[in-house]
Amino acid sequence: MRSKTIYILLAVLPFLGGSCKKYLDVTPDNVGTLDYAFRNRNETENYLFTCYSTLQALNDASANAGFTTSSEIIYPNDLQQHPLNEAGFNIIRGLQTANSPGLNFWDGSGGGQPLYQAIRKCNILLENIDKPVDLGSVEKNKWIAETKFLKAYYHYYLFRMYGPIALVDKNLPINATAEEVRVKRQPVDSVVNYIVRLLDEAIAGLPPAILNQAKDLGRITKFIAMSVKAEVLTTAASPLFNGNPDYAGFKDKAGTVLFPATADPQKWKLAADACKAAITECEAQGLKLYNYVPPVNITSLTDSLKKVLTIQNAVTERWELNSELIWALTSIFHGQEYCIPRMTSQAVANSGSNPAYFAVPISTAELFYSDKGVPINEDNGWDYANRYDLQVGNDAAGFYVKSGYTTIKAHFNREPRFYANIGFDGGIWFGNGVLDQYNARYVQARGSSALAGPKDIQKRNITGYWPKKLANYLTVFDNGIQWIDYRMPIMRLAGLYLLYAETLNEVGGPTAEVYSYIDKVRLRAGLPGVQAAWSTYSKNPSRPNTKDGLRQIIHQERRIELCFEAQSGWDLRRWKELQAVLSTPLQGWSIYEEQAANYYRPQTVLEPVFGLRDYLFPIQSYDIIVNDNLVQNPYW
Repeated sequence: MRSKTIYILLAVLPFLGGSCKKYLDVTPDNVGTLDYAFRNRNETENYLFTCYSTLQALNDASANAGFTTSSEIIYPNDLQQHPLNEAGFNIIRGLQTANSPGLNFWDGSGGGQPLYQAIRKCNILLENIDKPVDLGSVEKNKWIAETKFLKAYYHYYLFRMYGPIALVDKNLPINATAEEVRVKRQPVDSVVNYIVRLLDEAIAGLPPAILNQAKDLGRITKFIAMSVKAEVLTTAASPLFNGNPDYAGFKDKAGTVLFPATADPQKWKLAADACKAAITECEAQGLKLYNYVPPVNITSLTDSLKKVLTIQNAVTERWELNSELIWALTSIFHGQEYCIPRMTSQAVANSGSNPAYFAVPISTAELFYSDKGVPINEDNGWDYANRYDLQVGNDAAGFYVKSGYTTIKAHFNREPRFYANIGFDGGIWFGNGVLDQYNARYVQARGSSALAGPKDIQKRNITGYWPKKLANYLTVFDNGIQWIDYRMPIMRLAGLYLLYAETLNEVGGPTAEVYSYIDKVRLRAGLPGVQAAWSTYSKNPSRPNTKDGLRQIIHQERRIELCFEAQSGWDLRRWKELQAVLSTPLQGWSIYEEQAANYYRPQTVLEPVFGLRDYLFPIQSYDIIVNDNLVQNPYW
């Protein structure tokens, strides 16, 4: 977007996309003419897959602000080697600058993808789709719909990062004037309306489901597009974008106001309607909340362990077997070796392959409810004040905590999602090569001599907690490695249910329908309904009875249910709650200590730096200099 020269390259750039699946293999190298790209049906489909290729690259969790700035994961910044891009993790360390932004999706640097380049690829296809004479009308209309979805999604990804963005509805011609090239940012409402219009056009032409999964898994369907539309409208209705006083008076250089001055409650109604329509379509296509069914070689599992595996597998199950997966990318999630603690001597000997350094702070572990389904600091029967006191595992907690192992009270009497999400010192880890619940592996984390404890500056977890949910229970790190690959969900039905509950509550406050959609998710997690749990077990029994109280519950429910799925970072931004979450130090245990009494002393591992300016990402300073029509985001 810096000069007309970029547009001269449009015929070549699309062929530079990568490939993560056979259907994304693209046209031959060194062939860069539009005539060749659209000479027949096959070449045109190949070009369509270049439009998908940027989407596949978005699967990198380390380049997703929803993952790296969520407060859920800490990636150590003092490793001798850095296998991951640190830019995203460094944002909450205060290292973001306008001169060299991390996760720069506007230009495609600092670990970000060049989304405007991806949008131009989509425009090229839409402008040339009539050229192949052997392309039938049915297939052509489907490809147009897929491309419009991709174009909408790339704009949406930019919108939630930057707010008011430049809209690229059509590519500029080679002979465009200098003024035409210097694009302007459009007001938030205009951006949202444009994205929704594209999605509506796409929805009309998309198939209801994928019929040939071996060939087409990962391509866009109607219910995917409808679910994304629901998320777009919910994001637009949320406090960050809907009458945010922090951006009052933010204008471009022509005086156009870029953010709505006052909150519009009707936006929540539009979002609620879109959520309901998406749910109806998803359920019509057979989607339902996932429940784990043990394979024939695993017998006699307790109900509590089945519940844990249900929660884990809702993320790590294969796409075609996961009944609630609305959308994932076809590229594989890489990073299970960062999430699994070392539990065998062979894993320790091969610790380079099992570094286990994705660390979960204590605050995230304490986010999960008690076994009564309310926050641990609200549970009237849970000893919150003494939660760090030592306690020895017993038979009653035998499938959650190793019997006879000394840990702390905070690891007992928690909801099943805690045990599915968090690996902790003394915690049972079913799987990793042992599928006998009575002899399951467990985590030994205290001190350097412990299996999972720190080994050197590279192979250590700096908090003593691991993101267990991101590891398939059948993946093995022992005498050899056995990977069970999976695709990280972008949207699950449980998340859509909670999104609908959120929008309904914002429209009309607590109603039976709001409670019912929260309770669908809670019931699957083995918890009582919201009203029953709070009225019976909470020190604040009336909390679910008001809009504000139920909003707090829904927000915590989403953070728990979607933990580690690259969702919370985006939710906390749109709610304008991320600054508060990152206002306190992130802590872990004293990992080098051998004795339990010394180990369970909280230590600060990161002092987050996240201010008001960080809710929106900066546009690179160079772009502002080159294009004098652009204005920088507030406070940058």
